[in-house]
Amino acid sequence: MSKALQDKRVAVLMTDGVEQVEYSEPRRFLEQEGARVTLVSPKTRGEHVQGFQHLQTSTRFIVEMDVRDARPADFDALVLPGGVANPDQLRLHPEAITFIREFGRENKPIAAICHGPWTLIDAGLVKGKQITSWPSLQVDLRNAGAEWRDEEVVVDGKLITSRKPDDIPAFNQALKQALVDA
Repeated sequence: MSKALQDKRVAVLMTDGVEQVEYSEPRRFLEQEGARVTLVSPKTRGEHVQGFQHLQTSTRFIVEMDVRDARPADFDALVLPGGVANPDQLRLHPEAITFIREFGRENKPIAAICHGPWTLIDAGLVKGKQITSWPSLQVDLRNAGAEWRDEEVVVDGKLITSRKPDDIPAFNQALKQALVDA
């Protein structure tokens, strides 16, 4: 295990419908680099989040912290995995959107992949930012004031975005660099 991210704490905000690989691969990578990762959700601690592999149900993950108990001050970065249903449901939870917005206000790294950037719109964090996402979100992001780009990873200040599971290696490296620089 590398020590590059030792003493770094990362929150992963998600709920049912998360694309499994967009949670499990970044988490595995971050933990191998020494970071402590916490699954934060609008669900209560101990409940399960249902993961998906595309449209098929997959692994269930145990919630480690209720978003109502989470504070950005306790973390160094935030990861927002995709899956269509996950960010769509998060957008309906004011506590989740507030948590994301506060990360932006504290100028801490936020890394969102695939459909994850959808929540950034509600948090008011995309205007004037260069962003990528799953292609179906590009109109939503542009309408919210973002400059959408079709690239495997786009870094704009503390905001890191990627398009899809194939981009996870570049996404992980960009997140690691942001945490090292933080």
